[in-house]
Amino acid sequence: MHYFFGFSLWKHNFIKPFFPHLDSKKIVFVNPLFFQDYFNLALKKGLNEKSSIYIWGRKSFPKVEEFAKQHNIPLYRVEDGFVRSVGLGSDLTQPYSLVIDSRGIYFDPTTESDLEHILNTTIFSETLLQRATKVKNYLLEKQLSKYNLYENKKLTIDTNKPIALVPGQVEDDASIQYGANGMTNLELLKQARKNSPNSYIVYKPHPDVLVGNRVGNVDEKDALKYANEIVTEVGLDSVLAICDEVHTMTSLVGFEALLRGKKVFTYGLPFYAGWGLTNDAKTISRRVKKLSLEELVAGTLVLYPKYIDPLTLQLCEIEVLLDGIEQEKQRYNSSFSYRLKQKLQNFFSRKIQMVLRFVKL
Repeated sequence: MHYFFGFSLWKHNFIKPFFPHLDSKKIVFVNPLFFQDYFNLALKKGLNEKSSIYIWGRKSFPKVEEFAKQHNIPLYRVEDGFVRSVGLGSDLTQPYSLVIDSRGIYFDPTTESDLEHILNTTIFSETLLQRATKVKNYLLEKQLSKYNLYENKKLTIDTNKPIALVPGQVEDDASIQYGANGMTNLELLKQARKNSPNSYIVYKPHPDVLVGNRVGNVDEKDALKYANEIVTEVGLDSVLAICDEVHTMTSLVGFEALLRGKKVFTYGLPFYAGWGLTNDAKTISRRVKKLSLEELVAGTLVLYPKYIDPLTLQLCEIEVLLDGIEQEKQRYNSSFSYRLKQKLQNFFSRKIQMVLRFVKL
């Protein structure tokens, strides 16, 4: 039997296509109600030393983790991949990529992850590097990123100064807790201004924060004490196209900036830091290899995640997913009725989540 902990109800069907090798009848989601003990509930559902365990992200289930350790049970951590969907995860949008990590998870630098192991140990073949280059070029050509929610449009900023992008993050996100010691978006803005005093700083709030789904809002007056401008409902590529550098805690935007040849400053320990490609405020001794950009892309986008085809929901390679994302993105941007349908779904999803948060309080 296979036991899944910390997976929200809406994820139950969405993640099953990523596990075709598991008998769906033997997949058990452990979702305790109210004050029910998750470990005893799992035992009642048959958890034993022959089970396998899957935990969403970096959620903590101490008793389950200790049980797995004592009985040498395989334990995997699962999280959204780096090219996820057209809509936001916080709007309960179907993910098209996941990472399933047997060592740790990519955003937690306190322990080695499968991604870190791949980047440290893989001897990248010329064929794989050529493939990585094609993937990178496709992402740039089609202006694809993790969520692909907002349409890209040309931005013009009237300045002769170097332009620095500061991407906001979800402040209660595990990548901030484990990779940036709980740093806030306002602290990030202060550091960016300190390190680039002569730059024109553009602050872009995180999409999940912007729509009110997650924590991390910075009051506009406070943000503009350190930033010159705030941009919101515009595609990431629109901002990356005009910026010279990116300052980030652990955001995936830093990785996407590297793909576009931008200078990147990190203040936490994201998965792409420490390989000789970024300017890092912190270091991590385990990351001993110096990587080329193509090697980082090959490990991060080709070897590490699992992908499903948006049309068939069957496992596929990244190239198939990218074609599917591009088609869905075009449909979203060109069809008013489809866009309206998605926005209405998102609206009601957000209202339901607000009610659920209120009930929890």
